Amino acid sequence: MQELNMKTGEFVNQNQKKFYEFTKRLIDIISSICGLIILFPILIIVAIAIKIESKGPVIFSQERIGVNGRKFKMYKFRSMIVDAEKYKEKLLKQNEMNGPMFKIKNDPRVTRIGKFIRRTSIDELPQLLNILKGDMSLVGPRPSLPKEVEKFSPWMLERLKVKPGLTCYWQISGRNDIQFEDWMKLDIKYVKERGTLLDIKLVIRTFFVLFGDEHAS
Repeated sequence: MQELNMKTGEFVNQNQKKFYEFTKRLIDIISSICGLIILFPILIIVAIAIKIESKGPVIFSQERIGVNGRKFKMYKFRSMIVDAEKYKEKLLKQNEMNGPMFKIKNDPRVTRIGKFIRRTSIDELPQLLNILKGDMSLVGPRPSLPKEVEKFSPWMLERLKVKPGLTCYWQISGRNDIQFEDWMKLDIKYVKERGTLLDIKLVIRTFFVLFGDEHAS
């Protein structure tokens, strides 16, 4: 069965779309379970290291915007000092990202172990739980904060048509060296091009990030 996309004027095969969504979810479930089992020793070691360096929770959870604007709690290993948000106002002038996003290299709030797990993307591994729960997918635009989404231009909201993910074009294209609008364009590009083969390609290319990405911070 085909359905006309009123925006593009192209026909969309609904059966292919449903098969892709089913396959994507199946891969997400299997991959997240296997990942949690295989990486369990690393997760424990990182959790202990975080706890030894500073008091506070090992896991940092934060409200993010998911598919169709649905809110959910995203998990990460805590890479900053406790109450890091309280010091954000003092650092706003150093923001290196245009648009509503806030990112700076050598953020003074980041702990020693935090620098390592950010550089290797290990801090993102708890999001395997988000994937298992169905809040996220292996591949998709990175989930944004509610206050960031509020400042999106209308065309940027198209990225909310799919589940947010661990990786997408942004992760393999320069990450923090990419300015905000170009980042959004990459996400929209994924929404329009998404498919099983593309997802596999992006996951494979992302593995290089695990060995250290000079663009990560």
